[in-house]
Amino acid sequence: MNEPLVHVRDLHVRFVSRDATVHAVNGVSFDLAERESLCILGESGSGKSVTLRALMALNPPRRTKLSGTVRVGGHDIIAASERKMADIRGSTVSMIFQEPMTALDPVFTIGRQIAETVMRHEDVSRAAAEARALELLELVQIPSAKRRLAAYPHELSGGLRQRAMIAIALSCRPKLLLADEPTTALDATVQIQILLLLRRLQQEMGMGVIFVTHDLGVAGEIADRVAVMYAGKFIEEGPVRGLMRNPLHPYAQGLLGATVHAGMRGERLTTIPGAPPNLERVPQGCAFAPRCPHMREECLPKVPDSRSPVPGHAARCVLVPDAMSQAA
Repeated sequence: MNEPLVHVRDLHVRFVSRDATVHAVNGVSFDLAERESLCILGESGSGKSVTLRALMALNPPRRTKLSGTVRVGGHDIIAASERKMADIRGSTVSMIFQEPMTALDPVFTIGRQIAETVMRHEDVSRAAAEARALELLELVQIPSAKRRLAAYPHELSGGLRQRAMIAIALSCRPKLLLADEPTTALDATVQIQILLLLRRLQQEMGMGVIFVTHDLGVAGEIADRVAVMYAGKFIEEGPVRGLMRNPLHPYAQGLLGATVHAGMRGERLTTIPGAPPNLERVPQGCAFAPRCPHMREECLPKVPDSRSPVPGHAARCVLVPDAMSQAA
């Protein structure tokens, strides 16, 4: 049996400082196959971006404590040296950041930034790297691509900057593409263009994709599977259609109820009361219990086990029936 493209088991990420220790990720486990797309969904502060950055060892090294297993493309990310990670980033795994204006270097042209990435990972001349940069700008459908090679980031619109960021991420043909809320700062029309572009590029280039968002509509457009994250844990995971039509966990149900759908004219949206927990103190039981309308006593002593009523769709909730226990 082939090793999955991404293999994560019991990942814990803590940020340690003099004042406090923040338990940002608390036991995440998942696999991602080649050419598969996973969307990690959740509120701000749930640990989505920290999980993504752990796959590239991009969290601050002096303050970050990692434990568990993280393998990407056959590489042990936690055990890898910084020199080894410099080779892995770009060629094996690459990332599209949330705000391209802060991710792109303002003093270099778009063309130079792409060309330098290609030259760093591939043994090619500057002329060949610049030709590759032009190919990439055309691939991501930037108009007047040759002229844009000489443009600086501030000279491009938000949508074009994001396309340039995608071009840089794809420049070395990575096996895995990580996308950290890449459409958040864009208007609705540009958002859908970027999502369709990413989906097409994934299929053409045969990449695995992990997409972080808090928008259920985005998840529906890009994902094969969805993982709902809360307080540093995956609390529900399943195929995108199954999870959208029948969310199992009360938190996932609340997220779906708070999203505008077609034909909802005149209907009130659901609100989730309260706020996420302070992750300086990890809750002993279900972290969502204080906000949950269905809370029971058995939610509090320990974190509920993952229960799966149907194959491939599971949630950490005592209300969810488990097919295995019913069969027994």
